[in-house]
Amino acid sequence: MSELVTRLREGLPPETIITDPDVTASYAHDMASFCPAGAPAVVVLPRTVEHVQHVLRTASALRVPVVPQGARTGLSGAANAVDGCVVLSLVRMDAILEIDPVNRYAVVEPGVVNADLSKAVAAHGLAYPPDPSSWEQCTIGGNIGTGSGGLCCVKYGVTAEYVLGLDVVLADGRLLSTGRRTAKGVAGYDLTRLFVGSEGTLGVVVRAVLALRPAPPPQLVLAAEFDSMAAAGEAVTAIMAAGHTPSLLELMDATTVAAVNRLTRMGLPESIQALLLAGFDTPDPAADLAAVGELCRAAGANEVVPAEDAAESEMLLAARRATLVALEAVKGTTMIDDVCVPRSRLAEFLDGVAAIAERHRLAIGVVAHAGDGNTHPTVCFDSGDEDECRRAQASFDDIMGLGLELGGTITGEHGVGVLKRDWLARELGPENAALQRSIREVFDPLGILNPGKVFPGADA
Repeated sequence: MSELVTRLREGLPPETIITDPDVTASYAHDMASFCPAGAPAVVVLPRTVEHVQHVLRTASALRVPVVPQGARTGLSGAANAVDGCVVLSLVRMDAILEIDPVNRYAVVEPGVVNADLSKAVAAHGLAYPPDPSSWEQCTIGGNIGTGSGGLCCVKYGVTAEYVLGLDVVLADGRLLSTGRRTAKGVAGYDLTRLFVGSEGTLGVVVRAVLALRPAPPPQLVLAAEFDSMAAAGEAVTAIMAAGHTPSLLELMDATTVAAVNRLTRMGLPESIQALLLAGFDTPDPAADLAAVGELCRAAGANEVVPAEDAAESEMLLAARRATLVALEAVKGTTMIDDVCVPRSRLAEFLDGVAAIAERHRLAIGVVAHAGDGNTHPTVCFDSGDEDECRRAQASFDDIMGLGLELGGTITGEHGVGVLKRDWLARELGPENAALQRSIREVFDPLGILNPGKVFPGADA
């Protein structure tokens, strides 16, 4: 490893290289549970594209694995280190290089924080819609790596729909540019989309051209309370079937509502079995809320509370924003799933999760981006209790299996990482998985980029 560090220092400033094992250990993993992490040999924090190229050339020459990282807010272990690797943390490449209001795009480095980009483009009357729950910490590079989504996906779509072009450093240090800066373009294979969601296994994103939209009007939100998940699921189906396009449509189950109540003392009724939040940023959001409120009542809502202004809307959304912290407080540790099912089977899936929780004697809270069927069952457990850890892992597997059984997918926005490698193979099938492995080998024939992630046995 001394040779590795010596050769890295030949092309990098001293302040970009960290070798202190106490410090490098802090870069070993992201926020996922049950995902093994190794000990990095060195952490590099590049500031330029040339720095990244030097790291990849050195790693390729020495056959050393490289693990790209952003803010490490991921939930699948995709940013976890492997023993002896170079952790390539891109958080210091954080410049917004260009905002073009006419052509409606921004050019950014991978370490730009999602919320910082949103604030910067808002000054031009524009918006960057993808809004993961960790938007105040997560980086654009990480968002691209996992193909992340957020609350607004039901109307505005996911990260992949906003990435127009990329600059990517390949495993051998070559710099590749993909995509375009025009509104349209179909020249050649769409390599840009291939890199989105590839979790650092095909190359390292060092620059991104991102599409922007005009800033929407202020959003209004309503909250609808139900005494069953089935009734809430019926409301979701009715809202979408009626042709409404909410800017968000979020669902919380009874376990989550109770946890939020305990944490925030909001005073939500203990009888709530499901809480549905619907938002609109249309020219007449009050009219849309009224129409959706009627659909909720027809589906069996006990109470429908529409906000009158943006401040009231934020108050209603406060419960949704508090869910992760509230569920973490239940037992101290959480395992967050990310199963997406057809909207028409959402209630069936949520009832199935409740049965799994009862069978394994665990608290499993569910929040869902109900408008697109993306659910986040969150298993709450005591990490110091060996039996409870075993039951938590078993419940996670049961939830994944249920999602596939209902025609869903194992991840809607968090990615595969380490957590779901075996399940990806089940979802894809042997022919699909083999083809995807061969694509990976074209970009990284030595297997040094983020080894052990996405596919089982994909080690350097």
